[in-house]
Amino acid sequence: MRTDLTHIQRWIASGSRVLDLGCGDGEFLKNLRAQRQVRGTGLEIDQSYITAAIAKGIDVVEQDMDGGLHNFPDQSYDTVVLALALQAVRHPDQVLAEMLRIGREGIVTFPNFGHWRSRLMLGLNGRMPVSSFMPHTWYNTPNIHYCTVKDFEALCQQKGIRILERDVVGNTNRTPMLSNRWPNLFATTAIYRITL
Repeated sequence: MRTDLTHIQRWIASGSRVLDLGCGDGEFLKNLRAQRQVRGTGLEIDQSYITAAIAKGIDVVEQDMDGGLHNFPDQSYDTVVLALALQAVRHPDQVLAEMLRIGREGIVTFPNFGHWRSRLMLGLNGRMPVSSFMPHTWYNTPNIHYCTVKDFEALCQQKGIRILERDVVGNTNRTPMLSNRWPNLFATTAIYRITL
């Protein structure tokens, strides 16, 4: 399982109701159901992922979150998860607002485009970075809103969103102290637990 998903499992209470926005093949919800007995629903637009999630016994809603989440009632979930998808939506601020309308808490993970390697590649080569973590070139990437740790925290402050916890993942196990001390520079992935 992806590192960000492993990190956020501890923030999800046993027996809670979870909505996973951009749930992919449903593997994360399947693990949560088995390990934490959650009642989970996924939201996905890719038909092959939807088919894979259904095969795992996951309830999936086929829907594009950029079109809004009005079909979900207020506070109908305990936790709404948006893992590695914030940078791929057209209106990240609106998706965050909808998450916190639907759920008591939200968990958001995203690639930190302020990581030192991204800065170095852009500074030295003058070109958008391509790496094993961000393997797409600028013209075929699903990432339409590049975001850094500082950008996300500024947006939260502007929108009145409280950050309950932050965790970060560096590109190796050797740099956790640096990632935690200077997350905007050393974290490859930012992980947040938020509420209103």
